[in-house]
Amino acid sequence: MRRHWRAKLTPFQQRIFDRSTAVTTIEFDPTSQLRAAVKALPAALEAEEQARVAALSQTIVNHICRKLRVRTVQVRVHGTRPSNQQGELHGLYTQYSGGSKNDSIQVWMRTAKRKQTVAFRTFLRTLLHEVCHHLDYTYFHFRESYHTEGFFQRESSLFHRLMSPTTQPSQAAQKPSQSLSSLVQEFLPSQGQTQPER
Repeated sequence: MRRHWRAKLTPFQQRIFDRSTAVTTIEFDPTSQLRAAVKALPAALEAEEQARVAALSQTIVNHICRKLRVRTVQVRVHGTRPSNQQGELHGLYTQYSGGSKNDSIQVWMRTAKRKQTVAFRTFLRTLLHEVCHHLDYTYFHFRESYHTEGFFQRESSLFHRLMSPTTQPSQAAQKPSQSLSSLVQEFLPSQGQTQPER
């Protein structure tokens, strides 16, 4: 299906798409502080401590960015997910024109329908999904961030590096639901901002 979508791109965009498809891993060794933040996140989510979840999420993102020597990005953790008839918005990466310290990641703690706290693995994978959009621009220097097979493999490689040795890859291999571009436009209209493909 993603290949079918590729055919709609310009030749320039197709070259970016193909470069993204070819890169399947993100190589780095997590710091002890990063592992500690990941380990503390489930309890903070279960207790619905939004400020604590936000602080831990920011710590996770900061350490990933520092290890990869790219600028970090601000993380905002919100309560209930925005939704419409098409579904729920899980996460959002916003890059301002030219890239800046104002770039942001937004994630939500509770489901829209039942207002239940998002499961730890789902929350972490959503956070890392948005981090991967940031890395596409700042680390791999892609001009666009597309949902290619390589993108999802990079997300999985990042997840497994953070979770090992406590989680086996077979238990965590499921891909998260893709974010919905229509929700981005409806709930967070851009003004002078660029949104990656969701």
